[in-house]
Amino acid sequence: MKKIRDFAIFITINKTYHNIYMKAAIVLAGCGVKDGAEIHEAVMTMYAIDKLGGTYYLFAPNVAQHHVINHITGEEMKESRNVLTEAARIARGKISPLTDYRAEDYDTLIFPGGFGVAKNLCTYAFDGPDCHVDRVVEKVIRSTYSAGKPIGALCISPVLIAKVLGDITVTTGNDRQTAAHIGKLGGKHENREHGVTIDRKNLIVTAPCYMSNATISEIARDAEEVVKALIELTGKKG
Repeated sequence: MKKIRDFAIFITINKTYHNIYMKAAIVLAGCGVKDGAEIHEAVMTMYAIDKLGGTYYLFAPNVAQHHVINHITGEEMKESRNVLTEAARIARGKISPLTDYRAEDYDTLIFPGGFGVAKNLCTYAFDGPDCHVDRVVEKVIRSTYSAGKPIGALCISPVLIAKVLGDITVTTGNDRQTAAHIGKLGGKHENREHGVTIDRKNLIVTAPCYMSNATISEIARDAEEVVKALIELTGKKG
């Protein structure tokens, strides 16, 4: 009898997540942690959505990268690249310009991290809390928020969301300077090594990922926790 009950519980849990039909839009900031989207965070987010029964659609702004970094030496390279074209590497070519995004077509919006968020989607890497946000990126965040759709943000991306929305509660890990900057933007910061912070009032879900000292398996767990929380907030679960 115990085996039957355990099997029934397994089937219930499995069914709960594999019948969600959640459509998630993911915004990439290029390709590569130092000048674009953090690849592990992007891929683990896609994996978590697929694993839990949802579908994902990838977007990126069709703009020039701020600069190109040699990921071996950390030095700037004398060349220029396009954010959408670079993000297509992660997307295996299946990606749309961010101008095509419509909040009504998706259940949730997710931003993986990477320095590209702070260099290409906004200027936080250079201007701190006085940064400005790309016009299309800001429109996408505001339209999603106004539509009552939850937003997920990993790593440094919560700073971007706080810059646009102001009074929200997020986490970027334990970095004091980043936490102080979020306070200057009108937000509240929760210190945590890993796991998620859920702002239920504003439907914002955040996780530190590589803002903390992390392994790839910890990135996978953070991404999955974010996706599970977004599923709950969308009401698609069950």
